[in-house]
Amino acid sequence: MKLVSFSVSGRESWGIAEKEKILDLGAVAGEGVHDLRSALANGIDMKSRDVAPVLDIADVTFLPVIPNPDKIFCIGINYATHLAETGRPAPEHPVVFTRVPASQVGHGGSILRPRESSQLDFEGELAVIIGKPARRVSPEAALDYVAGYACYNDGSIRDWQRHTSQFAPGKNFFRTGGFGPWLVTADEISDPAALKLTTRLNGTVMQEAPISDLVFDVKQLIAYCSTFTPLLPGDVIVTGTTGGVGVFREPPVFMKDGDIVEVEISGIGILRNTVADEVV
Repeated sequence: MKLVSFSVSGRESWGIAEKEKILDLGAVAGEGVHDLRSALANGIDMKSRDVAPVLDIADVTFLPVIPNPDKIFCIGINYATHLAETGRPAPEHPVVFTRVPASQVGHGGSILRPRESSQLDFEGELAVIIGKPARRVSPEAALDYVAGYACYNDGSIRDWQRHTSQFAPGKNFFRTGGFGPWLVTADEISDPAALKLTTRLNGTVMQEAPISDLVFDVKQLIAYCSTFTPLLPGDVIVTGTTGGVGVFREPPVFMKDGDIVEVEISGIGILRNTVADEVV
């Protein structure tokens, strides 16, 4: 099942994507279930799909899969190929930084290149969405807490990222991270390590790797993050990017106005965004 957040006619909602249609479950959900995050927390009433309005997918604007997560944890240097191109040693523990919700944009929207930099880089990644409260979860039980998986583009402003040893400034410019197009529920993906990630810029493959190449896998990341803080339904763990990012190419390749960037993960779909210069 593909769960999606979207807006239509000025109203934000959520539902189920099926081929070229969306079942607007948000229009018929009960009190307190006003978005996908709250739907995950309260449980999705599948009976409501029988009375939900049916929308054409072309008529909606995709929002980030979870527009308002309580937490977004991103994992740095978590593929062997990315470690190699950065020249960093393998970390003893996951390298964790945070993104804020306003730094995200949904499928089909424009990733914005800010006025402050021309070094907007792409980072295709697998996003894990938590489905129920988790605290001090063991790696063996970790996948039981997953609602589903999505594509993510951890767009990075490289010069700002390198201002200090802390990544946050370069990872949180407004609308620089793509998240979508939807969440594929965990019952359809028994082993996320079996998936394959591909990033394309203007049709050219820039990154390609199996998810099994993660240094710290999905189970380990959930266990680690749930140890230092409670994870809540709708929280997002963005698992890291593979080698091939633009900053380490010769010459470097950065995204510019008019580019089209795609992150594809087998079994999930394709997150597609245009790139536009920020004008304000």
